[in-house]
Amino acid sequence: MSRFLVAGVTQIETIVRVEKIPVNYAPLTSVNDSIFTAMGGDAYNESLALKWLGDDVTFMSIVGRNQDLGMMNPPDRKITLSTEYIVPQMKETPTEVVLYDKGRKQQIFEDIKDLRENVYDMSMVAPIAQACDMMVLANANFCRPFAKAAAEYKKPIAVNIRNYNPEKEKYNTDFLEPAKVLYFSDDTLTEDPYEFIDRMSETYGTEIIILGQGSEGLILFDKTKNIRAHYKTVKTNEVVNTIGAGNALFACFLHYYMETGDSVNAIKNALLFASYKIGYMGTSNGFMTTDQLEQWRNLIWGIKKSEFEQYSETLG
Repeated sequence: MSRFLVAGVTQIETIVRVEKIPVNYAPLTSVNDSIFTAMGGDAYNESLALKWLGDDVTFMSIVGRNQDLGMMNPPDRKITLSTEYIVPQMKETPTEVVLYDKGRKQQIFEDIKDLRENVYDMSMVAPIAQACDMMVLANANFCRPFAKAAAEYKKPIAVNIRNYNPEKEKYNTDFLEPAKVLYFSDDTLTEDPYEFIDRMSETYGTEIIILGQGSEGLILFDKTKNIRAHYKTVKTNEVVNTIGAGNALFACFLHYYMETGDSVNAIKNALLFASYKIGYMGTSNGFMTTDQLEQWRNLIWGIKKSEFEQYSETLG
């Protein structure tokens, strides 16, 4: 078990399954079980996944002043996230509507409200930051001081750069420079993926880079082990909803990487975790158990338990 401090955006998400993107105009489309609304956001989803996998998670975020924090923990979910560090100070909670089709294409409509103008009370952060093993950050404005706190307390940082934009790269240097682990999606990437990874690593000295490529899989870069390899997706479930799969993958990778230091084994577990996740509606549902991960991992890759796992069992 690792101790994670996760800081990032919480939002109300509405997910809509459509036949095809772009959507053809129709005055009314009525499809059962095609619209789902719940709390979401990258950091929220990652916190849920990490806690599901058994980690100690402190989630820090800001929401609207009138937000019902009970929505963070619906009664039908098996795990509970503490809302102690969710600060209701914005005018309204950010909202997002996501359209997606069977081909895994997405179209996102986002309203971040007054998120950019808000700051987080960092007086609450110091004791949590000192005690954590890793800080997982979104590249939101209010998370910039968290990156400085990580440097002060010499804590590794993992950052989810949600949508990479070369024109905005200079605004993300507060996150890119100190990060040990970076996660990108290729949704908005225009350059060669391998050249992009090389450039990021050479520019910022990043140790681990994961570039998600949707249905094509991902590229894993590990500087210390001289790895730059493509991994295909695996299938453990029928595709119902791909929204939140990247968050699940990133969180699962961090869980196993912090536990074992083995990036290859961690990314294989993460691919399994994400593949199971896409069989469920909603961004925070459908997590594999660690036992299921082990079974699928051995079935697909024939990977036995790592030396760390074997040693842990002997201690138990």
